[in-house]
Amino acid sequence: VATNALLERKGEGMALVITKGFKHLLHIGNQSRPSIFDLKVEMPETLYESVVEADERVVLCQETCQLNLEGPVVTGTTGEKLHVWRSLDREQLRRDLQPVLDSGVKSLAVVLMHSYTFPDHEEAVGELAGEMGFTHVSLSSHVMPMVRIVPRGFTACADAYLTPCIQRYVHGFASGFKDPESLRVLFMQSDGGLTPMEKFIGSHAILSGPAGGVVAYAITTCHQDDSSTSPVIGFDMGGTSTDVSRYDGEYEHVFESTTAGVSIQAPQLDINTVAAGGGSMLFFRSGMFVVGPESAGANPGPACYCKGGPLTVTDANLYLGRLLPEYFPKIFGPNEDEPLNKKATMEAFERLTEEVNTFLREQDGLSNQQLEMTCCEVAMGFIRVANETMCRPIRALTQGKGYDTARHALACFGGAGGQHACAIARSLGMSTVFIHRYSGILSAYGLALADVVHEAQEPCAKAYCADAFAYLDERIDALTEQCVSQLMEQGFQRSEIETTPFLHLRYDRTDCALMCTSEPSGNEGEGPTCSHGDFEKAFTLRYKREFGFTIPARTIIVDDIRVRGTARACSHKPTAVTKATQPPRVEMVTPCYFEDGSHDTNVYLLDEMTFGHSVEGPSIIIDKHSTILVEPGCRASITQYGDVRIQVGQGGPNQIGTELDTIQLSIFSHRFMSTAEQMGRVLQRTAISTNIKERLDFSCALFGPDGGLVANAPHIPVHLGAMQEAVQYQLRFLGDDIKEGDVILSNHPSAGGSHLPDLTVITPVFYPGRDKAVFFVASRGHHADIGGITPGSMPPTSKYLWEEGMCVKTFKLVENSIFQEEGVTELLNAPGKYPGSSGTRNLHDNLSDLRAQVAANQKGITLVRELIDAYGMEVVMAYMGHIQENAELAVREMLKEIADKTKAQTGQTVLEAEDRMDDGTLIKLRIEISEEGSAFCDFTGTGPQVAGNCNAPRAVTLSALIYCLRCMVGHDVPLNQVTNHYIIVTSNIYYLKALLQPL
Repeated sequence: VATNALLERKGEGMALVITKGFKHLLHIGNQSRPSIFDLKVEMPETLYESVVEADERVVLCQETCQLNLEGPVVTGTTGEKLHVWRSLDREQLRRDLQPVLDSGVKSLAVVLMHSYTFPDHEEAVGELAGEMGFTHVSLSSHVMPMVRIVPRGFTACADAYLTPCIQRYVHGFASGFKDPESLRVLFMQSDGGLTPMEKFIGSHAILSGPAGGVVAYAITTCHQDDSSTSPVIGFDMGGTSTDVSRYDGEYEHVFESTTAGVSIQAPQLDINTVAAGGGSMLFFRSGMFVVGPESAGANPGPACYCKGGPLTVTDANLYLGRLLPEYFPKIFGPNEDEPLNKKATMEAFERLTEEVNTFLREQDGLSNQQLEMTCCEVAMGFIRVANETMCRPIRALTQGKGYDTARHALACFGGAGGQHACAIARSLGMSTVFIHRYSGILSAYGLALADVVHEAQEPCAKAYCADAFAYLDERIDALTEQCVSQLMEQGFQRSEIETTPFLHLRYDRTDCALMCTSEPSGNEGEGPTCSHGDFEKAFTLRYKREFGFTIPARTIIVDDIRVRGTARACSHKPTAVTKATQPPRVEMVTPCYFEDGSHDTNVYLLDEMTFGHSVEGPSIIIDKHSTILVEPGCRASITQYGDVRIQVGQGGPNQIGTELDTIQLSIFSHRFMSTAEQMGRVLQRTAISTNIKERLDFSCALFGPDGGLVANAPHIPVHLGAMQEAVQYQLRFLGDDIKEGDVILSNHPSAGGSHLPDLTVITPVFYPGRDKAVFFVASRGHHADIGGITPGSMPPTSKYLWEEGMCVKTFKLVENSIFQEEGVTELLNAPGKYPGSSGTRNLHDNLSDLRAQVAANQKGITLVRELIDAYGMEVVMAYMGHIQENAELAVREMLKEIADKTKAQTGQTVLEAEDRMDDGTLIKLRIEISEEGSAFCDFTGTGPQVAGNCNAPRAVTLSALIYCLRCMVGHDVPLNQVTNHYIIVTSNIYYLKALLQPL
């Protein structure tokens, strides 16, 4: 209910009350860019219909503040001091709210500055709104009292938008019973806990459906003999998407997520979603097999649904014999009375296979076996690509947080999950798959297994040190008592209630807070700790695991104190099934296609299988709600509770060659891109600069041994080509002086830089047995200040580089694995030598952000080495080249299409345009497109260099061209070097020949 209302924007009409001067704050939102190559970007609609500004303002007291503040000083709930600059003007607010109420809006969200620690003004607004007749008021200080007004404001808006809808739904549901007053109706929340219907609110309901599945697999796998000590990955594959999560004895929560363009700041299970499911559409684009993200949905659905739908993953499974139409109900077709239509699927795959083969026949350099593909090979190829797509979020959830993926069991559920479980487990190195007997409806089953939960949380702003331990213990005890009393009011005994304290901790002057439980305290030699355990030890261990380093001398700040109280609603006692006395009955034998060809496959009915039954793959086990595929080399057995456990064989050795295989091309594209994305996650989480953490002004990328771009996560457009220029400059400048244990820093425009605050950190990737670097990884991040004549290092009047701060062509930031803090500090302070200029104004943050970039690169190195270990150096290097060439193909096809249209309209294949800068300087571009799809980009006639700071170096010019080309392609292609040879002519001065090397 909540998720659909948010997605479809069908919630309650509501208005926003916000501090005066911040009317457009939530409309502006944050700097997230979900589709940076979309030529028509549509901002998500705001949830509120109107905004009322409250004339009030409180300001945190700061010693360095130079504002002439008047008014009383108060102490917030966190202990922070605040100036009440302007008290709330209630009468003006009443006059402003009356037209909103008269328009029919009865729900209100109230979001005031610093209300997380000073809720008085919000509470006064809530009291006034209630007096006036508003029926629902969501105060951000009550909904989620956490620092950061934007996500807190989004959360309050979501609550005001959704809670009235949910309350109508739950009361309507309860009224259907004979005696609703005597009923105890519980609803699942996003955090995996149940809550009474009167406490069920919109901001806690967004992920209540997927949360049920997480609870179910977490509890049911714990009852298995050898899974109870192993961490588990949940794999919930549905029609349009796949949800993945992790459980290792306790639920993993996040406290901020984004749904339908709205950031929600509330406890939620850490569930990652990827747009790949049974309904994901299949495409063959520019020589690559592509799965999703577009979905056929329920209507028209896959081609086999008899409604004219496109080919999907479901169709591929059907074509390969992995789905058997005779075991599906006759609910398809326009009148919903037909069976699955395999004929429609076969005809669609025949057309797609002809498209693939036509492309292959036109290519040079393909291996003989690639000249023709059968329909089965094409369908199998799409299954493999879909599997790799679904592996990406699992790697991010495990490798991205420092866990070994192979140590996990895979708990598979959802209607489509059983068809892919073995292949995904094998790809990730897992040895065990667990499929519950109710896997097709496990999310619903989880509702009956969940605990009733009450959480209490309050903000804090104290350092985690001995002086604060008494205060922390006192507040934890108070919140614990609050949780216990709330649960006892619902009828639970004290002995049935468990509580767990958490502290939301971060290093001072960083923004990466981790919600941590405590480690046992009291070991000899350790310092004093809270009576509730050693939270510092838990924080540093987790920080080290996730990010690869700690900051020993840095103070740890407590942002929030939280206690989670749980009470068992009903005990889970699985029912044992009878032990088998004879082998399982084979229902039928059917041909089924796998990677090594077609196999005669036994089909079994799960209802007829019992404890002790075991079947070798290939086999198909059919349930009422799902189909389970047991692949060759795997063995499925029925547990004592009637569930299915599959031992996954690792299969034969990889026989992948260096020749281009269009299926492997898509798989390697996912692996390379996943490396760059995981680097980006590490950098964003560990950096301090607001520019990196909030504005997302950073990029991470993977480069070949020649410095050519292999994969660039879609972060900042201007970095796309410029980072490649930076790496290649270092190769030319340093040559053989680049050694293992070195990390290079650069930001100079002539060395591939953009503007000076963008610092590029480059690390070579060495591999045992190789003398030279086999890859390079690099991260570029915008630092808040690197010196110069103005704070922020971006003065509008600068005419010389030194006026913008530190300027470095090449510097070994790390040499022989030693961070050169003294040397980089000298460079950052160097601009202070010039008159009127300053060195960096925040050295500590610069050093911390540089360490974060080094850590991100180290993550990339680890992932590249794992890829080489899995496939071999020759294969990885070969596919690096194949992917670069494939991006060229996509751009050539796009240019040919533009050339044809231009020629039809004008009789020639030349495009021309000109524009002027604010100072009148002319920018002129002429593009000549050849019939082969190459482009000659001529800037002759462009004005000369201006006497200011609006000049584009070569790297930025290349980036601009690459970005435009990528946007014009119109669909996903690897972000790497475009190997077309474009010729750029600059300002009648000289000819610059460049490898505008791909997207």
